Amino acid sequence: MSGGVDSSVAAHLLKDSGYNVVGVFIKVWQPEGFPCTAKEDRLDAMRVAAQLDIPFLTLDLEKEYKEGVIDYMLAEYKKGNTPNPDVMCNKEVKFGAFLSWALAHGADFVATGHYVQVEHGSNESKIFTSVDTEKDQTYFLWTLTQQQIKHILFPIGHLTKSNVRKIAEDESLYTAPKKDSQGLCFVGTISFKNLLKLELKPEPGNVFNQSSEIIGVHEGAILYTKGERHGFTITKKTPHDDKFFIIDRDIEKNTITVSNDKPEENAELLSKEVPLSNISFTRVNFAAEQKYLVRFRYRATLFACTIKSVSGKNLILEMENLVSVTKGQSAVLYSVDNAELCGGGILE
Repeated sequence: MSGGVDSSVAAHLLKDSGYNVVGVFIKVWQPEGFPCTAKEDRLDAMRVAAQLDIPFLTLDLEKEYKEGVIDYMLAEYKKGNTPNPDVMCNKEVKFGAFLSWALAHGADFVATGHYVQVEHGSNESKIFTSVDTEKDQTYFLWTLTQQQIKHILFPIGHLTKSNVRKIAEDESLYTAPKKDSQGLCFVGTISFKNLLKLELKPEPGNVFNQSSEIIGVHEGAILYTKGERHGFTITKKTPHDDKFFIIDRDIEKNTITVSNDKPEENAELLSKEVPLSNISFTRVNFAAEQKYLVRFRYRATLFACTIKSVSGKNLILEMENLVSVTKGQSAVLYSVDNAELCGGGILE
C-alpha cells in the first residue's frame, strides 16, 4: 500500500472478496535535497488500513531499491544509455524483494494497484492490458516470470481510473481525493536531470550540427537522450532554423550532435532490424517468425514486428517499417491484438 488511491481500492476489493489482507508500505531510498512525501504517504496508507481493519506493516527495502534501481540507472546513464528505472523498480523491488519476502512470510499472493489484468490457469498465468488504456502499466512488467506471475494479483486492472475514484469515494476511503503521484517509482515528483546532476556531477559541453560545427552548449552529455529537443542552448541559430533534435551523443568527449530532422524522419537513426538483450518472456510459449506488436516507450506507438532470431538472452526484431529507437530503453512485446503482454528486452 503506497498511500495512493489505487492501492487503497485494491486492498478494499481484496478484503471485500474474502481475502485475508495485510497492508504493506515499502520504505525505499530517498535522495537528499529533494521533496519527500514518504512519511505522509505511509500515514495515508496506515489510515486506509485502519479503515479497512487490516494489519499494516512497513518493509524496509532501502538497500534493494538503491542498488537495483538508482545505482543501475546511474550506471546506464554513464554508459550513454537511457534506462527505464520503473521497469527495474518492478523487477527488483515490488516483484523481486517484496514478493520474496511475502512468500517467505506465508503469503499466497502479493497485490498492487497496477492497471494490469492477470489470468491464472492451471498450467500458465497470463498478463493482459488494462481496461483503462490510458493507465495501462503492462509496459513496466515485461521482466516478470511465470514463477512470479502465479503469485500476483492486480485487483483494479478491470477498472478505469474513474471507477477506482468512485469506489474510493463510495467507501469514504481516506485517499479518495488524493492526486496521482508522478515521477520516479516510489520517489515521486523529482526531476531526473536534477537527480543525475546531483549524483553524477556532469560538466557543460559543446553542441555540434551535422557539419561538425559548434553551434551551442549543453549541461552534460549524460543528461540527454536521442530525440530530445530541450535542455540545450543553440547560440548560432539562423532565422531559417527549425527545432533541433539530438541525434547523437559522445559521452567520452561530452558532446551532443543535433539536427532539424525529427528522429522518425532522420535516415541515420532509422532501422528495420532492432537488437534486444536481457530478453524475458511472460508467456510460457513464444515463437520466432511469429508476428507481435512492440512498444519502445511507455504509451508510445505500437509497431508491427516479427522475432527474426533468438540466441540465449538476445534476439533481433524485424520491423515492418523503419523505426528510431533509444539504446537502454525497454522494448515490450504484445500479442497482435494488443491484449496480452508477451515479454520484452533492452534495446541495444
